[in-house]
Amino acid sequence: MACKICMILWKSCFNCPSSNNPLSQESQEKWVDELLDGSLRLLDVCTAAKDSLLYTKECARELQSIIRRRRGGDMELVTEVRKYLTSRKVVRNAIRKTFANLKGIEKKCTFSTANKDNQTVVLINLLREVEVVTLSIFESLLSLISGSRATQSKLSSWSLVSKLMQTKRVSCTQEADENEYAKVDAEMQSFALQKTIKSDNIDSLQNQLEKLESRSQDLEEGLESLFRRLIKIRVSLLNILNH
Repeated sequence: MACKICMILWKSCFNCPSSNNPLSQESQEKWVDELLDGSLRLLDVCTAAKDSLLYTKECARELQSIIRRRRGGDMELVTEVRKYLTSRKVVRNAIRKTFANLKGIEKKCTFSTANKDNQTVVLINLLREVEVVTLSIFESLLSLISGSRATQSKLSSWSLVSKLMQTKRVSCTQEADENEYAKVDAEMQSFALQKTIKSDNIDSLQNQLEKLESRSQDLEEGLESLFRRLIKIRVSLLNILNH
């Protein structure tokens, strides 16, 4: 729903005839530049989320392949699990840097609307709100991918993300509200500490990794779709600026 609202707002602006579009006036060029900066910020955050998701999915897939082959002993499997946990630390560090950038971005999401006509002020404020809301949902998504336990306390984290991403299999059920990334991380940490590896533990680990890969695939498809929409928005802004 959030994504649909955002797109309706953007389309209502960009589908206006040039003569009627308040953003197409020369006096509004500065605001269009600011909106262009905002669209670039959204693309940067979306790219960071895509990279974190892809890296996690690839590492999970590689570990699944190792588990299926099981050519080495239990200690080799434990070593590979520890490698996966190390890769998750890399993801979390990258996400922490993105969060730091997000804080700076939020301070930049301001527009000077003094002494301007009401129509333009309302439109600018709406477009600004689109950016702020989208950044907020990206923050929830990144927390989800990082396996942050804090997302468990948020209302329907998976539901919120699935609405933005319009994913196919992520529903608003209690299961979907679980942080699959945190769940797998916890199971991996427990597995890495075991002295005796049972087949049930390996089967459980494989099952969790399969679920994680499925979740990641859904979110990856949703992010790619959203990325294309953000590109269209930026192109529309550039067209307004050039006319």
